Amino acid sequence: MATAGLGDIVYESGRQWLTRYQFNTMTAEHYFCARCGIYTHHRRRFDPSQISVNVACLEGVSPFDFPSVPVEEGVSHPLDDPAAATLAGTLNYVAARNKD
Repeated sequence: MATAGLGDIVYESGRQWLTRYQFNTMTAEHYFCARCGIYTHHRRRFDPSQISVNVACLEGVSPFDFPSVPVEEGVSHPLDDPAAATLAGTLNYVAARNKD
């Protein structure tokens, strides 16, 4: 996931295929492609002026573009428990072979 400001996102095509899912406080807005089901992005609960984008679904972006990725544990939320440690670990991508 990469974070951008709400006004910094440009939908080049396919916006009509996005479907929104909300739960709990109904603050965060999670978006999925209604055709293929991929999770594309969400408007953040912690800061609704920000959007987190699933960069793995962007054309021309590879997970190997990000050698180390922090992984949140996914259960605790800073708004629910500010003292909770939410970092589960770090995911390191290592290519199986060189592209060159």
